Amino acid sequence: MKIALVARHVMPTDRPADAHCADPYCDDQAAHVLGLGRALAAQGHRVVIYTRKDSGTLPAAVTLASRLTVEYLEAGPATPLAPGQLPRHLGVLGSQLAARWSHATPDIVHAYHWSSGLAALVAARDHDVPVVQTFGSLGMTERRRGAGGPDAARLRMEACLARSVTGVLASTQEEAADLARLGVPGARIRCVPCGADTRQFAQRGPVARRTSASRLLYVGSLAGHQRLDVLIGALPGVPSAELVIAGGPAAADLDKDITYKALGKLAAGLGVADRVVFTGRVPHTELPAVMRSADLLVSAARHEPLGIAAISAMSCGTPVVAQAVGGYADAVIDGTTGLLLQPGRLDLLARRLRDVLSTPMKVTAFGIAAADRARSRYPWTRIADETVAAYERFLTRPAVRSDVHAVVSGLPPRQVRPRGTAAASKRAA
Repeated sequence: MKIALVARHVMPTDRPADAHCADPYCDDQAAHVLGLGRALAAQGHRVVIYTRKDSGTLPAAVTLASRLTVEYLEAGPATPLAPGQLPRHLGVLGSQLAARWSHATPDIVHAYHWSSGLAALVAARDHDVPVVQTFGSLGMTERRRGAGGPDAARLRMEACLARSVTGVLASTQEEAADLARLGVPGARIRCVPCGADTRQFAQRGPVARRTSASRLLYVGSLAGHQRLDVLIGALPGVPSAELVIAGGPAAADLDKDITYKALGKLAAGLGVADRVVFTGRVPHTELPAVMRSADLLVSAARHEPLGIAAISAMSCGTPVVAQAVGGYADAVIDGTTGLLLQPGRLDLLARRLRDVLSTPMKVTAFGIAAADRARSRYPWTRIADETVAAYERFLTRPAVRSDVHAVVSGLPPRQVRPRGTAAASKRAA
């Protein structure tokens, strides 16, 4: 197939999330796009990733691998933009996509994040091509989980987009249920999780230096909804453990971060400052060694749309302890590959951590099972297979409706000619 992936940003993965956008899920979505793109290209598909140029130093295009290219489109200033600033540039982005697809029409378009989906719909109005959407994180889920306050405009656009595209790939079962609540027919929803590079994130390999204390590891942003205050608050009840927090700005910039300072004061007030280590953002290449050094990956997050850190840690043989939400609920098998707490029962966190750490054999067994599950369920090769199967199904469905175009671009709605049976059969073949 000729596959177009449309995303907010893609590269480079070693830059802090704040260098791209204020959305704490932005980097995870970028990793998802890049991992899937590489896997699809390795299977022989021709993949072009389209993204907005957010830096003046970026070229017009770059080849990442055989059959995998990234094209940077000029839409708005060549600087990082906050999520709320993106919509005003979607019309220009859609026009640039349409111009490129006039010369090389893809067989299918797969957009990530609602803003990219709207731009893809604008571009697809003049082309007989299906648009598949991955939201990454739905605003209605974030609101229900107390993980931020998406504005009303985003909520309306996501609902409209979900009902307008040819199909939606949900990343978790929770997201699939929320899409159904938005009125998306079940036949147009497929659940395909995020994957992991199980060769890089593997049980064997370098291990980061550690102390003799049990190591609890958190990987992710320092955003409030991650509830790092709860993790630090649990430490007095787990006297044998240290907590390593890998994320946020670079280590050299931690002192400038307000959240870091607040968490440091909390740890000092609880008398556990000597057992809390802030590493700052860990480079992607060093993350497997850090994950292998941990006894448990822990999270108190209210919302986890993808679960990339959990899946990667499991691939390294590190069990996960988290709330049963989003990606955690799907990836972790409670009592087998880690522990799941019912949402809202974080009061049990310290006791559950203490119990499992007191039995090293259980930690080892959890780790073996976690690695086995990650290798069998989440390698990018399998995720690519499931994605292509969804593409092939959606290729036989009518092209997108146009009821969202006027909202985005101010252009009058136009009906897109339904995909003909012959064309559908040819592309599916």
